[in-house]
Order: sequence, then structure tokens, then C-alpha cells
Amino acid sequence: MNILVVSPHPDDEVLGCGGTITKHVESGDNVHVVIMTNASFADPELYPESQVATVRAEAKNVHKELGVHETHWFDFPAPMLDQYPQYKIAAALSKLIEQLQTEVMYIPHRGDLHLDHGVIYNASLVAVRPFPGQTVKEVYAYETLSETEWGHPASDSVFIPTLFVELNDKNILKKINAMQFFKSQLKEFPNTRSIRSIKNLAEVRGSTIGCNYAESFSVVRILKTKSKNA
Repeated sequence: MNILVVSPHPDDEVLGCGGTITKHVESGDNVHVVIMTNASFADPELYPESQVATVRAEAKNVHKELGVHETHWFDFPAPMLDQYPQYKIAAALSKLIEQLQTEVMYIPHRGDLHLDHGVIYNASLVAVRPFPGQTVKEVYAYETLSETEWGHPASDSVFIPTLFVELNDKNILKKINAMQFFKSQLKEFPNTRSIRSIKNLAEVRGSTIGCNYAESFSVVRILKTKSKNA
């Protein structure tokens, strides 16, 4: 299968579904990651090009560790996507989906604290509208430590896990090893963007389903198509 992980910023993809990425790779799936933004385009004084280059170099090492087939880079202006035409973001995603013949997509949760995440969620839903010929049959929203748990305290914005993916020791180790390449993004515990917090969340999600580790997702859409013999 062709998998596309949509990441508003570098490291969201690892925090949200790094372990699940490794499971797809183990199954022989082609996993693509698209990093949607370039903060230097929005505020070069706060986010100089050199800083963006550092984070992108870290991301390349991260994706190599996880076994990502290819990384795609967009340059939409973080952290001000809420002021940018969403139809342009959706159009870029639609073109990439068609190019890759994407079947499964992982996207950020709509209620995350960072407004960029909500914008990417909305643009992703536009891009995967189930019109005739749409290749995407499954869409899942992932939770991002330091964003999802600090999100909007409203019932329609709370992350509700409805899919759990069991991770084995190798999967969680790969996720942790990959995240350690993001030296510019990691924090010390008790910050939630820390190695200890990543493992803690995986243990909590795992214990929910009776295993050691897991990642959880909110099911956005699953399309069941008719069989050829139907």
C-alpha cells in the first residue's frame, strides 16, 4: 500500500505515528511523509533559514531511521497557516495524493493547540473528498505530544482514540531512536516533548488494549469498496 503521513512541522510525524510508520515499512508498504511548512517564509527573523535547514537535516535522518520511502517538502508559511488560503494547501495535497496513488493517510488532529494543525486537518479533508476515482480509502488523525493534550477544552475538539496500533519492542525503540535525531525539538522531562513522555504515552495507550505499547488514532474515514464479484 501507499501511505502518506501529513506533518504540519518536522517532528509531528514521529510524535504522532513513528511506531506505526515502522509497522507499515515492515509490512512492505511505501511510506511517504510530507512536511507542509517552512517557518522562514513567514517570519525569517524568528525562524532564520539556517534553523529551518537544521531541522530539515534532522528530519532526513529521522525518516531514514524509520524507513520512510520518500520525504516531500512544501513551503507553506508556518506558524500563520490560518491566514493563508486553505484551498491552495488542499490543492497541493491533492496533487501529491494523485502522484503517489495514496491509499492510507495520517493527518494531525483538528483540535490541537497549534492552529497550523487544524488548518492542515481541514485542507487534508478537502484533498481526500471521496469523489469518483479517489485513491484514499482510509484517513486517521494522530495525536501529537505538546499539541493534542494542550488543545481546545471543548467537546468537539477533544482527541478521542478509536483505533489502537500495537507496537512491539522494536517499533517503540525505532520511534525513540528516530526522535533523538530531532535534537533541536527535544525537551527534558517533564516536558511532554521528551523521550520519557513519548514512552509513557505509548505505555498508556498500550495498557488500554492490554499490551506494552501502542499508538492511538481517531478514525476520520474508512471506505469499504465493493468487491469485483459483487
